[in-house]
Amino acid sequence: MALAEDFQRILDTLPPDWTSLELDMRIFDEQRYIEVAPLICQINAMPYSEHDWHWRLRVANKFGHAAAAETVRGTLALLDDQSVEGELVMREARSGRMEVTPLWGRPESIRRDFYRRHGQ
Repeated sequence: MALAEDFQRILDTLPPDWTSLELDMRIFDEQRYIEVAPLICQINAMPYSEHDWHWRLRVANKFGHAAAAETVRGTLALLDDQSVEGELVMREARSGRMEVTPLWGRPESIRRDFYRRHGQ
């Protein structure tokens, strides 16, 4: 299965209020590691050393210190276009969390937009 399709399959299993996701990624042809590394670094993949998996990917849904799901999907599609084969495994998913945003002193339009996005 293509990496982007596999990633989308993982996203489809998550609840609507998921906030962050951690995945491990492995490529099957380790000779292509150097070729893949510049592409995968666009999504801040953390390389493993001396491990059977190659990278840890952190993905954020709407906020957080991680790559956006759309960016991860696009980067994995680039790997698919270059015929890089591999696999993804979900290690952790979090849901139901909300970003902390100080709204004191902000215009009313900012506060309304924040509450609209977060269903409050």
